[in-house]
Amino acid sequence: MSTAPVHTLAILGIGLIGSSLARAALSYDAAEKVRLFDASENVRARAAMLGIGEVSDTLEEAVKDADLIVMCVPVGAMESVAQSIAPFLKTGAIISDVGSVKTSVMESVNPHLPDSAHFIPGHPIAGTEKSGPEAGFASLFQDRWCILTPAEDVDQAALETLTDFWTVIGSTVEIMSPERHDRVLAITSHLPHLIAYNIVGTAADLETVTEGEVVKFSAGGFRDFTRIAASDPIMWRDVFLNNKTAVLEMLGRFNEDLAALQRAIRWGEGEQLQKFFERTRGIRQSIIDAGQDTDKTNFGRDNSEK
Repeated sequence: MSTAPVHTLAILGIGLIGSSLARAALSYDAAEKVRLFDASENVRARAAMLGIGEVSDTLEEAVKDADLIVMCVPVGAMESVAQSIAPFLKTGAIISDVGSVKTSVMESVNPHLPDSAHFIPGHPIAGTEKSGPEAGFASLFQDRWCILTPAEDVDQAALETLTDFWTVIGSTVEIMSPERHDRVLAITSHLPHLIAYNIVGTAADLETVTEGEVVKFSAGGFRDFTRIAASDPIMWRDVFLNNKTAVLEMLGRFNEDLAALQRAIRWGEGEQLQKFFERTRGIRQSIIDAGQDTDKTNFGRDNSEK
């Protein structure tokens, strides 16, 4: 008898996260059956060749009788997907997502779902700069956080099922409010991505002036920014537009701190600069101590791995 937390899992969107979720669910026995759907016929065909689940030709076919449906689509597309699948959900179905913004998703998706379904937003803190069904791998969620942001009146049995699902594929589940999630992720993920996009964009503009020397002499710091800036542009466009309040708040604070550093450099205030750098160095050690990275060179990443 199967002990999988979910009988039928439907994954809508077969990119990096969706294809990794399918692989993980099958590899770690988190679901007995996996169905996949993507709006792109080309992506569906590629996913079918990978053998990571039963690829459906329509949303209706994918979600019919599914116990858990996970929307792995850009944040801006979730309302439309929710509207499309609502008529075909079975009683008691759990609907979740993997978006990097939670308040706007809760507000845009919930009104379209029937009362008989349970919407529990989610966000696995995992990913790479790669995209497409071929980029996925089963261990992506191992030893990673997955944040769930249920409503206050959430069905506890549904929450337990979703928690069990993420736990089985290797994640540690944290429960928090959508508002808190969006503020935390604005500083830990969204603002760093915005800064990376900006720095790499500035460097691209300078390439014509430096005659290729920006790329030729790229040091480790700049290379790391380019890795972040290579992330899915559609996904991040939607993240910034749907979490604008928190992102702009954090960007304002960042600009204030940057102005203070500018003043310290301009006036030769070496002691102030050193104190600031020592404090930020301590944050790096705290991340290592928390198990979120290692102290290996190259920022803890093994180039032999995906």
